[in-house]
Amino acid sequence: MIIQATDLKKTFTTKSRKGVQTVEAVKGVDLAVKKGEIFGVLGPNGAGKTTTIRMLATLIVPDSGQAVVAGHDLLKDPAGVRRNLGYVSQAGGVEEGNSPRAQIVFAAKIYGVADPARAAEDVLRRFDLLELADRPGRTLSGGQKRRVAIALGLVHAPPLLFLDEPTTGLDPQNRANLWDRIRELREMGTSVLLSTHYLDEADALCDRLAIVDHGVVVAEGTPSDLKREVSGDVVTLRLDELDRAAEALGPLARATRVDEDVLRVYLDDGEHTLPALLKRLEEERLELRSVALDRSTLDDVFLAKTGRSLRDTGAAA
Repeated sequence: MIIQATDLKKTFTTKSRKGVQTVEAVKGVDLAVKKGEIFGVLGPNGAGKTTTIRMLATLIVPDSGQAVVAGHDLLKDPAGVRRNLGYVSQAGGVEEGNSPRAQIVFAAKIYGVADPARAAEDVLRRFDLLELADRPGRTLSGGQKRRVAIALGLVHAPPLLFLDEPTTGLDPQNRANLWDRIRELREMGTSVLLSTHYLDEADALCDRLAIVDHGVVVAEGTPSDLKREVSGDVVTLRLDELDRAAEALGPLARATRVDEDVLRVYLDDGEHTLPALLKRLEEERLELRSVALDRSTLDDVFLAKTGRSLRDTGAAA
């Protein structure tokens, strides 16, 4: 394992007119990340994702718990941890007044790279940034800045890279481009710990992931295994008398859930079970307004584990 974390906890104390308040940002997180994989931490804003990553990156000290990161003890050897990882924050850290080349060379010197200029040239080439290398940072697009930020985190060739919400604010084309870059890192042997609140991003990129909510891990596994655990298919029904419909269809389903104005019915084989569901509704004289059959998604997993939709928390599809 390149990351083995056990029972990490962090509480923040704030002062306001109402007095001293404490917030349990992380309540006891366990993570096991394998070498060479993209591991995702998925959850809504405020779930504790960034705090967890900042603890593992030695930027903040855990209140309790322990971890070994890239072969170094998080608490006993934080310098060793820092030498072996790259960290890209949500803000990215690209300076407006300096060129990407100057910033990357400076980062290489800080990390003690033997030939900073060559290392910068290599990483600029890898991320197709050579044509932009000497332009001021303020002239770069959002997608270009994210690529520069990742280049900054990789100039010293660390075995592990932390990406905190790497595609937030990017348009679809730049998101897709950055996804390809992250996949290339895995192919080159770099382990990636990625935090995101995007369902499609976690599904598309992650070999395995942990779903985090209110500072705890509520589910962990591969995206396909997590979705299979919930159900193979989900039928979404819009109709009156949702509770009566759920009771009527319960014997035909793995599970049913009333979610605001719809009824979700989880099935092992939706294609072949759907006709029986419709027949049962007709027998019960329950008038159907609409029906949709889909494969289970990570949002269905989040809903099953927490009782609410990840989309409803403000997270994007």
